[in-house]
Amino acid sequence: MSKFRFLAEILREQGILTNENEYNPEPLSLTTLMQAHDPGYVQRFIRGELTALEVKEIGLPWSEWLVERTLRAVSGTLLTSELAFQHGLACHLAGGTHHAHPASGSGFCIFNDLAVAAFNLVATDKAKKVLILDCDVHQGDGTIAFFEGREDIIPVSWHCEENYPAIKKTAGINIPIPKGTGDSDYLDILKETLPNILQEYQPDFIFYDAGVDVHQDDRLGYVNLTDNGILERDKYVINACMTLNIPTACVIGGGYDRQEEKVAWRHSLLHQAANQVWNEHLK
Repeated sequence: MSKFRFLAEILREQGILTNENEYNPEPLSLTTLMQAHDPGYVQRFIRGELTALEVKEIGLPWSEWLVERTLRAVSGTLLTSELAFQHGLACHLAGGTHHAHPASGSGFCIFNDLAVAAFNLVATDKAKKVLILDCDVHQGDGTIAFFEGREDIIPVSWHCEENYPAIKKTAGINIPIPKGTGDSDYLDILKETLPNILQEYQPDFIFYDAGVDVHQDDRLGYVNLTDNGILERDKYVINACMTLNIPTACVIGGGYDRQEEKVAWRHSLLHQAANQVWNEHLK
């Protein structure tokens, strides 16, 4: 999808993405990937051996380019987590494929970068308690499927209650957002829930999925946030994490519009918010 290229171009024009703060991920270790995902599923996807039904469920036609993009995006989330440890905050220009399950893909998601990176942090003893804060408009059902019954990686999902997937997961922490919710009410829900969650679980690392399909013009959203509402949401979440000195890795999540430049602009709000909060904390 060209939205990724458009996003980079927008951030360069804004002076947020520069040669000094741009990092390129290495090829993904399949061993790391298979620590989270079923090895057979991984191998069949890479070889182009998924069934027609599996490809239909994912919603993207298989190609060698898709394999490269998918693996590189997951590697990017791993790199983003490393940079977050070094600097306190880091943002990916992709990621947030939260509908991918351990042995299957779904909803435009093939591998679950959030799950792969969270597993890696715990397996390498870099973190003992990881929170995955998911503000995509759709429930992160795939992410939840990885961590049912675990106490070291906790998925938290703020999602539109009347949206995909039709059958919601009940594990993890789920905060339903009513259909049609606007800027003010959405932010109120965040302020009523996020501080308590951070206090109760006291994570030492956070992943933040800043999906922009909550936008009022999104084709698949059903929630009515404006550009400013998304910016304020992201500033609030990032500031809450940074104030507690919790390393935070951000990914862009979902966003759907027939004009990909518009989606890219909405995704750039995450990086604008991170840039603003970062500069405030430097003062």
